Amino acid sequence: MTTMTETSARFREFKMPDVGEGLTEAEILKWYVQPGDTVTDGQVVCEVETAKAAVELPIPFDGVVHELRFPEGTTVDVGQVIIAVDVAPGSGDAPAPAADPVQEPVEEPAAEAEPKGRTPVLVGYGVAESSTKRRPRKGAPAAPEAAAVAAAVQAELNGHAAPAPAAAPASSVPAQGGATGGRPLAKPPVRKLAKDLGIDLATVVPTGKDGVITREDVHAAAAPAPAASEAPAQAAPAPVAAEAPVATEPTAVPDAARETRVPVKGVRKAIAQAMVGSAFTAPHVTEFVTVDVTRTMKLVAELKEDKDMAGVRVNPLLVIAKALLVAIKRNPEVNAAWDEANQEIVRKHYVNLGIAAATPRGLIVPNIKDAHDKTLPQLAEALGELVATARDGKTSPAAMAGGTVTITNVGVFGVDTGTPILNPGESAILAVGAIKLQPWVHKGKVKPRQVTTLALSFDHRLVDGELGSKVLADVAAILEQPKRLITWA
Repeated sequence: MTTMTETSARFREFKMPDVGEGLTEAEILKWYVQPGDTVTDGQVVCEVETAKAAVELPIPFDGVVHELRFPEGTTVDVGQVIIAVDVAPGSGDAPAPAADPVQEPVEEPAAEAEPKGRTPVLVGYGVAESSTKRRPRKGAPAAPEAAAVAAAVQAELNGHAAPAPAAAPASSVPAQGGATGGRPLAKPPVRKLAKDLGIDLATVVPTGKDGVITREDVHAAAAPAPAASEAPAQAAPAPVAAEAPVATEPTAVPDAARETRVPVKGVRKAIAQAMVGSAFTAPHVTEFVTVDVTRTMKLVAELKEDKDMAGVRVNPLLVIAKALLVAIKRNPEVNAAWDEANQEIVRKHYVNLGIAAATPRGLIVPNIKDAHDKTLPQLAEALGELVATARDGKTSPAAMAGGTVTITNVGVFGVDTGTPILNPGESAILAVGAIKLQPWVHKGKVKPRQVTTLALSFDHRLVDGELGSKVLADVAAILEQPKRLITWA
């Protein structure tokens, strides 16, 4: 869905669209353009991550980028303007970038003239009001006096003389945060870090370019001050007040080097919510079976040499997927969904086969549409495309919608089995364990055979123990005797 607004005949704004099904926000992962770059209709300008997938956003008009409203890593609500484009460059002066809506209010204008030079601006934070100042509170000492008093008190506590107060400069003293009388300059991730560590950005000395506060500045501000015993020798201590100061416990400061905090958002946030909802909504039952898949492994080796399978990837997962589809055909009641609103069981006459895929952004479950109608070569081709797209992080929200049954292959991690949680809205999920050479009784003798363990979790509102057992037993029987793919299909 394309979303844009017109600020004038010359400047147009592009808003964050709803790229999924009723999504409310998205995180800007990467900008592909910068202010001053020329863009054309349909050109991808940024990549965003929603609760379902990473999506590239094309700009719907030509022009020159005037302003990026949000930096990378920012979560933006659907409908907010993310980029402004000059569609008629060279026809007049450009308007100033949008001011930060959360700037502190100014109480009284200053009498001094505005300083020369350009105040540095962070995208989305506007220009700090350098020509204004705040009225001091009644009864409070002026800033230089307050600093001198604080220094004297600290010196007494540390047991050495207080430094002489420095003369205040003629002009107003700028805040440490880098903005003269306005909001300290820092990117959103740095602001969050400061909030987590309990650091006031106004007290942080910036070292970044143009007075921008960096992560290192925040960590430096959070570091504990050296103990009094480690301080260099000073002059004789000043006279102590009549009432001795009360000793207080030092404030504990989190050790950032020992912990890493990862914001839960995007795909990972959606996974967490979906798994909690599924685990505590659908009554899960899991059954297990260990099976000799030696003949299946031989079939895989033969299919790799088959000319009809040339150009597609053949692996055990392909045969397992086909076995599950045949088991569903023999037991169609398992392919269903629970309609809570209408208190109905909805039986599906099609199979959208989900394949759980681990990606850098978390676990996603795209599905192969109408998998029940595909031949083995077609299923192999669809499975290969699905996995490749997921690994590249290009899976679309549509590819993850409408699944009916899922396979999760935990065996690729060397795991024997597990108790998988249902994908929300589905009735069953099959976990496939590692295929290992194990001693097995075959034709009355103990022989080394290829063995794996299957686990089937199902929604007990839809699937009773008998039906679930039949489905799992059918899958196991096909993998033990793959010729059943022909006789049962």
